Amino acid sequence: MTGKPRFFITTAIDYPNSRPHIGTAFEKIGADVQARYRRMEGFDVHFLMGNDENTVKVAKRAAELGRAPKEYCDDMAGQFQEVWRALDISFDEFVQTSETRHHRCASQFIQKVFDNGHIYKGSYDAWYCDGCETFKTDTDAKENNGLCSIHKTPLVRRNEPCYFFALSKFQDRLLKFYEDNPGFILPEIRRNEMFALAKSGLQDVNITRQGQTWGIPVPFDPQFTIWVWFDALLTYFTGIGYGTDEQQFRKWWPAGIHFIGKDITRFHCTLWPAMLMAAGLEPPRMVFSHGFVYLKGEKISKALGNVVEPMDIITKFSSEAFRYYFMRECPFPGDGDFSWQRFMDLYDADLANKFGNLYSRVVTLVTKYYDGCLVGTAGSKPTKIHADLEATVEQVRAHMEACQYNQALEKIWRQINDPANQFADKKEPWKLVKVDKDAAKEVLFTLAEQLRIAVILLKPFLPRSAETIYRSFNYDQPWEEVRYADVANYPGQKEDLKILAALEAGKVKPLFPRIG
Repeated sequence: MTGKPRFFITTAIDYPNSRPHIGTAFEKIGADVQARYRRMEGFDVHFLMGNDENTVKVAKRAAELGRAPKEYCDDMAGQFQEVWRALDISFDEFVQTSETRHHRCASQFIQKVFDNGHIYKGSYDAWYCDGCETFKTDTDAKENNGLCSIHKTPLVRRNEPCYFFALSKFQDRLLKFYEDNPGFILPEIRRNEMFALAKSGLQDVNITRQGQTWGIPVPFDPQFTIWVWFDALLTYFTGIGYGTDEQQFRKWWPAGIHFIGKDITRFHCTLWPAMLMAAGLEPPRMVFSHGFVYLKGEKISKALGNVVEPMDIITKFSSEAFRYYFMRECPFPGDGDFSWQRFMDLYDADLANKFGNLYSRVVTLVTKYYDGCLVGTAGSKPTKIHADLEATVEQVRAHMEACQYNQALEKIWRQINDPANQFADKKEPWKLVKVDKDAAKEVLFTLAEQLRIAVILLKPFLPRSAETIYRSFNYDQPWEEVRYADVANYPGQKEDLKILAALEAGKVKPLFPRIG
């Protein structure tokens, strides 16, 4: 057993009726940044993702392609994971809801809630959206002229026998839980929405469907299948051994953070904690509800047909540029916009001209004028160019733990990278080295330290580039062990600072080649 504090992170699971888009990737990168940061800070992290496959839309898509649903789902799971790996998403577990282990998990859970007296049989008559796979109220239908407010498709009237989950019984418990745990729902705007929703009155939920062959049979009445949302939420349990490995389950539950899109907040903040209470289990520590990515002011979605695929951007630029843009330009708690022009402008301004160029200059000058080694720097300290580095690190740390990634990057750029570039422009070591090599050496030594500081802070955001830069020098501390606490505490150099980077004609390959 590890003595490290444990942290279980999940993302929303995705419908594989088509390949992932940049809005989906936005969430995954945000979760990955948190997972990498927590690992750096000494946590034992379990990071879970997956695909939501027991849906009508997935079965329809498979039929359109002339394929069996399971075969189709397995193929799509491979395609999703290919994209996530291309973006360096460091997930530990990927769950498919069509897997046998998930069927077993969902069956055991719904049976437990049924045995505890929180599920009863009845009938349901309401408007239904196939895209959402959920029922809508008469008010919803009237306000949106009979269309789904999300998918813009006609609602269908459904009347059928079903089993209900007695969500209304948990209204008071949920409100008290919200009050006792103010950090359960973030950001605050979503918390206020859920308070208002719960106070307005929670209705019992139809949790089964009849006449579907694709899905998980209800164990106490197999003519029904489990409604996709009641099944999908249990993916978090499948990945940590619910019903099969009690020790593993207890190790990781409750989750530290569920990352979800704001459109599914009510499922995760009313239905999900009530389900857990009904089964005698503790709710998660936090549900973090992030915003949407928009394209020319319109939400990016498969239903609207305005999808931009992550691989288009990765292929043209890089996974690092992709990660930087969405974490820097799109406020994770709120909404953001994507445009190719803004992407290229930010790429050149921040990554190519400032960050990548500084690295290339330092390596090139040390290689060209000092034969790759700053002799005499062992045991010495670089010039201090930050007024209060400790305070900056704490500000970045606070933003990271609040999932305010754009603000964390703003601090790193404005208080670390910008001063480093300004120092370089003021001292001009490329000129100074020709008249005073000792003075230029001190400048380059200081800039190498600024790179060390920057890449430690950027490790969760730009894992490849940060590691490449760090390993280009013989910094004493192993890359695998660096933490935010090491930023302000200069560890010193036991040996003279050396260049270890692979070179071509005395230069490093540009990490971020300029576009313009």
